[in-house]
Amino acid sequence: MPAYNEEASLGSVLDELLACRADLDVVVVDDGSTDSTAQVALAHGATVLPLPFNLGIGGALRTGFRYAVRAGYQRAVQFDADGQHDAAEIGTLLRELDAGADLVIGSRFASTVSSYEVGRVRARAMALLRFVIRQLSGRRFTDTSSGFRAFSPAMLHFFATTYPAEYMESVEALLLACANGFRVEEVPVRMRERQAGLPSHRNLRLLYHYLRLLFVLAASSSRRHRVPSAAPG
Repeated sequence: MPAYNEEASLGSVLDELLACRADLDVVVVDDGSTDSTAQVALAHGATVLPLPFNLGIGGALRTGFRYAVRAGYQRAVQFDADGQHDAAEIGTLLRELDAGADLVIGSRFASTVSSYEVGRVRARAMALLRFVIRQLSGRRFTDTSSGFRAFSPAMLHFFATTYPAEYMESVEALLLACANGFRVEEVPVRMRERQAGLPSHRNLRLLYHYLRLLFVLAASSSRRHRVPSAAPG
């Protein structure tokens, strides 16, 4: 569970998570928070991995993957600290791992009865990302930026060293997994609106990250499709 300044929501999220899934070990990666995120996590029974300064979601997740590998865990679930994810849905993701998947994405939009809403501008940007991912991977995904995911042992080891560090890293990670032959599946899950606090990126900064990501994806595609010229003779 990556967390940055989530003291307002974290306690209730951890209580719900542990009440629903007492069989899980909960690890909170405190991404250089300036509030009491780490103290709240400890008080509610989680293991805390404190980062000395804010690395961003990608750096926090790579820390979590490395911890999971070194501790010998055979699977892991990414769960947000802001209250959007429903702990009761974790079993849905784990069952897909049991069926042979390496990366399972909990989709807000795969269900025909989904009530999760996003703003019009963000919805259009997400639609563009879905189109780009389909062109680059040959796969159709409904939720390329979901933060509710499950990982197999092979996926944990791979992401422990390769997971992208920039914001909106989930899209790059999805392409990495597809390009490297991992089995990626998507399952419909229920999600709620953020329970407290504010998203870490909004408005112009969010637009910047979308544009950066599109540039990175285009450059990556160009490298994959470039054919070396034949040597003389």
